Amino acid sequence: MQQLILLVIVLPFASAVLTQLFSARPGKRRTASLSVTVAWLVFACAAVTLWLALSGSAVSEYELMNDWGIIRFDPLSTLMCMVIASISLIVHLYSVRYMVEEPDYARFFALLDAMTGTLLLMVAAGDLITLLIAWHLVGILLYFLLGYDTRSRPASRYAFWTWITYRLGDLPLLLAAVLLYQAFGSWSLTVIFDRIAAAPETQTVLGLPLVEVVGALVALAAFARSAQLMLHTWLPYTMGGPTPVSALMHAGIVNAGGFLINRFAPLFIHTSDILHWVFLVGLATAVFGSVLMLSQNDIKKSLGYSTMGQMGFMIMECGVGAFSLAIYHLIAHGLFKGTLFLGAGGVIGEARKDDGVPKDPLYDFVVEKNPARNRKPWLLMAAMTLMVPAVILVFAHWLVSENFYQKQGAVVLLFFGWVTGAQLIFSTYHMHTGNISRLVSQVILSFAVVVLGYTVISHAFDVFLYPNADFRESLYAAAGINEFWFDTLVVLVTAIIIAGWLRTYYSERNGRTGKRALRPLWLGFYALISREFYISDLYVLLARRFEVFAVRLNVWLRWI
Repeated sequence: MQQLILLVIVLPFASAVLTQLFSARPGKRRTASLSVTVAWLVFACAAVTLWLALSGSAVSEYELMNDWGIIRFDPLSTLMCMVIASISLIVHLYSVRYMVEEPDYARFFALLDAMTGTLLLMVAAGDLITLLIAWHLVGILLYFLLGYDTRSRPASRYAFWTWITYRLGDLPLLLAAVLLYQAFGSWSLTVIFDRIAAAPETQTVLGLPLVEVVGALVALAAFARSAQLMLHTWLPYTMGGPTPVSALMHAGIVNAGGFLINRFAPLFIHTSDILHWVFLVGLATAVFGSVLMLSQNDIKKSLGYSTMGQMGFMIMECGVGAFSLAIYHLIAHGLFKGTLFLGAGGVIGEARKDDGVPKDPLYDFVVEKNPARNRKPWLLMAAMTLMVPAVILVFAHWLVSENFYQKQGAVVLLFFGWVTGAQLIFSTYHMHTGNISRLVSQVILSFAVVVLGYTVISHAFDVFLYPNADFRESLYAAAGINEFWFDTLVVLVTAIIIAGWLRTYYSERNGRTGKRALRPLWLGFYALISREFYISDLYVLLARRFEVFAVRLNVWLRWI
């Protein structure tokens, strides 16, 4: 039964070939029916493989070639196969009617099947060659899917942006594979990880530490694929492709960076400095994407920057050692963001007729930023804002692991959870309601349910993906820093946030918000984010300068 994972990978490729062969026959529905039927079969087979992994089946590998062409059956591959099969099935069903009036209807489904098969091959690859082939093919197929409408110049242009960025992400992974093969003489990931564990101090060219160099290269490849800061410009602009492609890309393809780091987890336990770097890049990306998301007036572009922010959080979780939490994050985000993209067209259509937002006090608060006139006791609300989320988070994590708070990465995640929960309760201070106790109770209950569910499920992911407790501890330990500086930083940042919230409560209670004094700064900041920090403009300028230089060089060398 474990060999079923081979069928999961083969079926989409077979469907792509058959769909293209039958495309010449009349009847669009037949080609779509074939593709959807195979998508259902892939989903069923992936569900069975995941059930086998959950039931405790041993990790196994199937070697199609000598030392490469290895398909790996393990918890990570089966879980990711299930996620990809699920999202692909939803996109297939949605595309049957959505794409029916488009030319080359069968070609779209053939590309969709080929992309599904390639993603499945990537997550199940047990060797570097197979991983590199699948990693490269994802970028090629995405280029054709994003540029599906060949009549659209913007779609072709931004599809090319994506292709270039993905090629830049291919190079670090290719170099990492060459260095690993040169050091250990094998393409098999299992063999490589075993030899790294036995000799983590192995050096590469110029006497550099192998694990640090390879870890940095793998992280760079993940950054390019997951739209991290300075490598993100392709993501929010690739909205000219069909909506089903946007859903598949934002729900599955862009998550590949989190998967790649998890696949190389046995290497990252020896690379503390690289994990710190991963955390900082993820944190900057999360803040950058979230800020730009709030400033967009285009719903799909706003969703694009939202995806960038969430990918930043996912990479940041890897940086604090919570590798399994990153997998849970990418699954939850994939299902959520896929639904938003598939429903974006309906939202736009309804908004053109009527915004559908009732003009009530909640609307005044959320949209027009008019707070309620009646205010709750500011000191009581401030105390609830600071204490309630902390109590809920501490209790929830104590239920699943008593030593959870001894891990620095866990403390960082708790800190972000505390800030989020406190901001949620802080928002109720502005809302108008006849029963403040009921409103606050509902907010606290909702937050408690979400935190408990999130904590329990993430702990279950941790145990499933990395059943070895010592290995899990090693991941968190690798992401740690000096205890003195860590404690100092946590106390300092917490004190600043608490002081800021107390001041905000007190100022608003007495009607002194300071908005007039800060208005010029806010206008300048909005002008900056409206131009997206000029990063895209900088890249366009560099591209034009490079083009001019290339033309002059060709003339000088008499190539043209």
